[in-house]
Amino acid sequence: MNKKIISLFCAVMLTMTAFSQVDKIVGNWKTIDDADGSTKSIVHIFKSTNDKYYGKVEKLFKNPDKKCTECEGINKGKPILGITVINGMVEKEGSLTGGTILDPNNGKVYRCNISLDSKTGKLSVRGSLDKMGLIGRSQTWIREK
Repeated sequence: MNKKIISLFCAVMLTMTAFSQVDKIVGNWKTIDDADGSTKSIVHIFKSTNDKYYGKVEKLFKNPDKKCTECEGINKGKPILGITVINGMVEKEGSLTGGTILDPNNGKVYRCNISLDSKTGKLSVRGSLDKMGLIGRSQTWIREK
């Protein structure tokens, strides 16, 4: 009986830790230009009423009037400022996965995985072409204070 109680307690604690980790992902994040290290934008990550996570461009530091000319569908020609770039993410083991991320510079949509580095407080955002996440690239985002 004691082993069952200890196992249940451990499972509850692991679940609470995973949820608290995802709660720390919600908020405003600075995206960084890979070429020169400058701040490109602020993306606000939030949980929607459908229990999925999304991210919307809240601020552009360079060319704030830029439009998503390379995008297709509903985003074609829309201003990048205000566009939803992270779509349909779900929580899994303390990370966000199962959704997509839009690169407004080239209009392409990639599979996405997002995790928080608990030591640095930085966000690892990986966009990939394949389910396994092998073909793609990662960016590090920094919390906006």
